[in-house]
Amino acid sequence: MAGLSAAMFVVILDVSMVNLAGPTIREGLGLTSTELSIVVDSYLVAFAGLLLLGGRIADVLGGRRVFFAGLLIYIAASILCALAPSGEVLIAGRALQGIGAAVVTPSALSIVVGLYPDSRERARALGIWGAVAGAGSLLGVVLGGVVTQILGWQSVFWIPVPISVAVGIVVLLFVPPTHPQPGRFDAPGALTITLGVSAVALGMISAPENGWGSPLTLAALTIGIILLGAFVIVEKNSQQPLVPLGHLRKSNIVVANSVMLLVGGATVSMFFFLPQFQQGELGMTPALTGLSQLAIAIMIIVASLVAPALARLLGSTRALSMALLLLVGGLLWLAFDQTASGFSVSLLGAFLLIGIGIGLSGVYATTIAVRDGVAGETGLLSGLINASRQLGGAIGLAALVGVATISGTPEGGIDFTIAFLGLAAFATAAFGLSFIPTDSKHPTSAPAVDAHAH
Repeated sequence: MAGLSAAMFVVILDVSMVNLAGPTIREGLGLTSTELSIVVDSYLVAFAGLLLLGGRIADVLGGRRVFFAGLLIYIAASILCALAPSGEVLIAGRALQGIGAAVVTPSALSIVVGLYPDSRERARALGIWGAVAGAGSLLGVVLGGVVTQILGWQSVFWIPVPISVAVGIVVLLFVPPTHPQPGRFDAPGALTITLGVSAVALGMISAPENGWGSPLTLAALTIGIILLGAFVIVEKNSQQPLVPLGHLRKSNIVVANSVMLLVGGATVSMFFFLPQFQQGELGMTPALTGLSQLAIAIMIIVASLVAPALARLLGSTRALSMALLLLVGGLLWLAFDQTASGFSVSLLGAFLLIGIGIGLSGVYATTIAVRDGVAGETGLLSGLINASRQLGGAIGLAALVGVATISGTPEGGIDFTIAFLGLAAFATAAFGLSFIPTDSKHPTSAPAVDAHAH
């Protein structure tokens, strides 16, 4: 359990550290804001597009074998990123990291579920899984800023390497082999959604430099839309689809995943923009930036812990609306905050409100998505909503960078007020969607799922 949980820990840790190292990476490799966003998006697109496929491959080929394959990919990709001499190499390495994470994360979770068939032991194991993931996020926020300031941006990619090697040794020695299950996996579906989202993201990211009406932008967006349409056709005709389209006729699944898509767009983008804003506009060091963001990380964990009690009082649907309203308030506060330098009490207030909103909304959206799932569907529905969050992050970040990038400047500067208002717009749209009625057998069921899923 320690070895498998550590696999989730290192993936979450690395994502948090890379966010904090973003401004230093940009300076070290001479990247524009657009190029830095591609570094982040290349990981998100690969991870989100292949996440459901990774879980299915683990079932068909055996979780332990697939886990080791994913871990080797992740280690090799981390080394490639650490040694990257240019932005192009770093982008390739990050995409490879996303592929490794998309294999490691669901295969490790499938092994955990298989190791603990007893419902009480399994619940305890999943609680440990969630707590370790939360600890990875918390430590990554602090460690990312500190090691970047002391050792340079390459250190955030070197740190996962020895941890991943140790994880592999522990799993090799103590986790029993898992048996493959008969079945197929939907490679065409994974390919079309991954390439489709990549093309859409590329079109949005290239718009500030080339114009929204440029041939590159229009071609990328058109190809992306065609590929996403092809994904729907592939899923409709596949015997083992990544996303069974019948599930999309259930209002609770559609609403919850739509909300998570928008919340993912807001939160992933926020953690991209915040370090650049704090270090570039407020003059904070990487270490102080990380320490200040601890407020968000701590409140996410606290809110996740109190979410079940609040759901029992209000019901998950009402509690989701309240959580999203808090998130909107925090993001608007951030957009209009008057802090000119350093870290202020006002900025702290915005961070606390944002952390509560993220923590609560993640639990409730996931709960609503899986609450009526029959036996054997929970893993699929949980994976689907996690993929929605990552896909929303990839597309949302591309869109906001496209809108907030100041055209005509050689360094591709960012208008942070527009960026933060864009985050609030995503959260406001999610708030509106939360009022759509969702049929449920258990309208007031309390959250019983992992709130810290990647």
